[in-house]
Amino acid sequence: MDIIVKNSEKLSGEVIVPGSKSHTIRGVVIGTLAEGVTKLKNPLVSEDTYASVNGCAHFGARIDTSGGDWVIEGTGGKISKPAGLVNLANSGTSLNLLTGVASLGNFEVVLDGDASLKTRTVQPLLDALNQLNVSAVSINNNGKPPLKIKGKLNGGITEVNGISSQFVSSLLISTPLAERDTEIRVVNIHETPYIEMTLKWLDERGVVYEKASDYTYFKVQGGQGYKAFEKAVPSDWSSATFFLVAGAITDSDILLKGLDINDVQGDKMVMEYLKKMGADIKIEKEGIRIRGGNLQGVELDLNNTPDALPALAVTGCFAEGTTRIYNVAHARIKETDRIKVMAEELSKMNAQIEETPDGLIIHKSNLKGCKVNGHSDHRVVMALSLAGMIAKGDVRITTAEAVSVTFPEFIGLMTGLGAYIEKIA
Repeated sequence: MDIIVKNSEKLSGEVIVPGSKSHTIRGVVIGTLAEGVTKLKNPLVSEDTYASVNGCAHFGARIDTSGGDWVIEGTGGKISKPAGLVNLANSGTSLNLLTGVASLGNFEVVLDGDASLKTRTVQPLLDALNQLNVSAVSINNNGKPPLKIKGKLNGGITEVNGISSQFVSSLLISTPLAERDTEIRVVNIHETPYIEMTLKWLDERGVVYEKASDYTYFKVQGGQGYKAFEKAVPSDWSSATFFLVAGAITDSDILLKGLDINDVQGDKMVMEYLKKMGADIKIEKEGIRIRGGNLQGVELDLNNTPDALPALAVTGCFAEGTTRIYNVAHARIKETDRIKVMAEELSKMNAQIEETPDGLIIHKSNLKGCKVNGHSDHRVVMALSLAGMIAKGDVRITTAEAVSVTFPEFIGLMTGLGAYIEKIA
């Protein structure tokens, strides 16, 4: 599916931000490992979260997603052997977390996904599991899916490259169910807010562990288990990013509702980045209000918030002067190489943008309409939609169906605020 985006000078209205993908998938996975019946309220309904549900069902969880709440009948840590290949579609989070889950069984599991997921590097997690009595290999010997995992995870001492926080989170969620204690040493750590998110889930479940203050070392007590729980999924700051940026780069007045300013999600920092650039953002009783302003170029360290890079690259095109995004080389190993892709696609729109090894340098630009490639990457498609709102002339974006991976409501909510976005079959 393609979409056409026309210049949208003014947006106004309210948006109830949907549930967090990262929280939802953690809830599904931990509910699967728990003993008893878990209830997740306000889950994000998307292709990625359904991929986690499908994957967990392979391991013996019974999950009812037919109502507003998701009800999970857990396995009590005694996972079943999947009847066949576990297909996780395009969900990197599900792949990484369920690779750890697969290691808990004394049997072989094959995990795979779509063409995009087959490009995602998982080797650091495989290496870490192999140090814990697990056989964890990439079937094609390229560090990417399909993966073959055979436990059983016993505990011990391991080291993991933290280039993706999901590798660390996978170990933290699975190792409490190992027979013995596990010591985890983390090198090259990135995206620490997502590690904090996982630790908050463990804290709420009463998991016993020790940690270094910089998250480079953990000792997780073995022989533990999860108990069923009831939890409301916080709204998604990663999804809110696109409305915050849309409000900042247009003459807008948008109220975002449902966001928890105290949640551990790293992308809440986008609010501070935009304030630093001059956006008018206020926390009100009803929610967070964003109004357009005269933005100035700044330097932004996105090490903890790599998912914000596509949207902030567009913001840089609107800001006076120069915006430098840096310390975010790991954005290259997401669904796409987002540094390269955003530089290429915004350049087509007349952006003055330079790619660096760990980020982007963006100068104020008068964007022009043209056809751009969404690269089947949901965040790239949504970011290019924002660019279309400030471009002169229509912007046509390919592979726009990718938004359904994490944010199926994106187009409807944006048009509800006054943006012009048309679907083209």
